[in-house]
Amino acid sequence: MKLGQVPIFDTVNKIPGGIMVVPLFLGCLTNTFFPEALNIGGFTTHLFRNGAMPLIAVLFFCSGAQIQFKTAGMAAYKGVVLCAAKVIPGTLLAVLFVRTLGPQATLFGITGFALICSIGNSNGGLYTALASKYGDKEDVGAVAVISSNDGPFFEMAFMGVAGAAIIPGQALFATIFPILLGMLLGNLDDKIRAFLKPGMMIAIAMFSFPLGAGLSFRTLVTAGISGALLGVVVLLFSGLISFFAYKALVPKSKRRTAAVGAAIGTTAGNAVASPAAIAAIDPAWLPFAPEATAQVACAVLITALLCPFLVDFLYKWEEKRGLINTSIPPAAAIGAAEEPAV
Repeated sequence: MKLGQVPIFDTVNKIPGGIMVVPLFLGCLTNTFFPEALNIGGFTTHLFRNGAMPLIAVLFFCSGAQIQFKTAGMAAYKGVVLCAAKVIPGTLLAVLFVRTLGPQATLFGITGFALICSIGNSNGGLYTALASKYGDKEDVGAVAVISSNDGPFFEMAFMGVAGAAIIPGQALFATIFPILLGMLLGNLDDKIRAFLKPGMMIAIAMFSFPLGAGLSFRTLVTAGISGALLGVVVLLFSGLISFFAYKALVPKSKRRTAAVGAAIGTTAGNAVASPAAIAAIDPAWLPFAPEATAQVACAVLITALLCPFLVDFLYKWEEKRGLINTSIPPAAAIGAAEEPAV
């Protein structure tokens, strides 16, 4: 280490998913205790307060460029397996719970509305970070399909019984267009694909702070134990189901590790807006939106912090049993050995 140098990156990198988790934690910490510090205006506010969505779009664009048409088939298949395992079981059970017991129903303090809005979507940025470290390039490419659960689209479909069955196709297309454009350019020119590859890790590190700055540790107090429990339920229920679905449906010869399946056991940051969005379509849900919003925000934080540890645990569990397919290199090691893993 050079004189005066501090091994910040190496220290962060020792934490599972640290490239995303640490900036997210710092953003949440700043917003909790110094909420006005990021509201001074100019580029500071644009980047550190409001920059999450554009930077996530950069991530999707750069990730799309890494998907080669010759391997897109397996990447798409993995994406379908994970997306279906994430969306269908949890959302279906949550909607049936609400339909049977009513919109006011709770389970250990968890509202049915919060469960619907949190269990059927996933944090694409964290999934990509974990897939890059533990999975292969096709696992990373699967985000092209997984991103379809970003936003309340599937929730609205499953909530048709509540009068919110509208699926905004234009908004769905707008979500995945950066991935499709990146895929097109990356396949037209190998140099473009190589040029955009480092942008994946840079975008992950950069969008995490403003994403955290949209949360507050006060949310944990507001949501209480029920909000924290919701996060654990989402993590274990959808994470483990996705792990076993991936293990059962993706051939061993086509996967590096099934642990990457659990990387989808999160709640997307923009799911915090889902209760309000659904309530805007169906006002019957409006009285339940504030409490659901607080619990979903808590689930975002809990799943983002704990999911890397679940994936790391499952990876080490497979590693001890010789289940890692070492003939397939991790995505982060492909193309540029000098690039550090997440």
